[in-house]
Amino acid sequence: MNKTTKQIIHELKHHSPFTIWATLIAIILVLFILQFTDFIISESWFEYAHTLHIFASAIITSAIFYKCKPNFIQALLVGITGASIIGSLSDVLLPYSASLIFGLEIEFHFPIIEEPVMILSSLLLGSIFGITTKLTKLPHLIHVFLSVFAGLFYLLAFSSSINPLFFATAFLIVSVTVLVPCCISDIVFPFLFLGDKIKTCKYK
Repeated sequence: MNKTTKQIIHELKHHSPFTIWATLIAIILVLFILQFTDFIISESWFEYAHTLHIFASAIITSAIFYKCKPNFIQALLVGITGASIIGSLSDVLLPYSASLIFGLEIEFHFPIIEEPVMILSSLLLGSIFGITTKLTKLPHLIHVFLSVFAGLFYLLAFSSSINPLFFATAFLIVSVTVLVPCCISDIVFPFLFLGDKIKTCKYK
């Protein structure tokens, strides 16, 4: 196992407790609100959550890269690309694919195609903010919460049927689609472009 792989595994282990606790708390909070209030999750709420999610993701991805390799253009491109790909996977593509597997009737909605100006603006601003502030650890917690909300809101906003089985299935779907993509976006993706710089980078 090379040093880059070892470092990535170390970072995934380091961040996994944040991801697990944030996922549990966010899911319980959303289910509590839906159970005891008249709050309705609409398409707009999903788009708000998704936009904030990719904004936070771009902050972390670009910040980690820039701290390890202070090249503005490269960090900007890595932040935009990483947040766009991983955000689309965790908020839309993976939940939608999983819903098909579990037999949930979910309407497909892809924000980066349907709302390109809003999404690209969020990616650009998030990446610039990450580069200039170099924030990493705290935004990762926020990122996970936003990812959970975005995934849940997608399933709730575009589902044709809401019942107890739906919530049980949604819990499984969101847990899986948040844990891996968030860590990949925040840690693995920027490190893929850094190579040996991982050894000497002090980004925490």
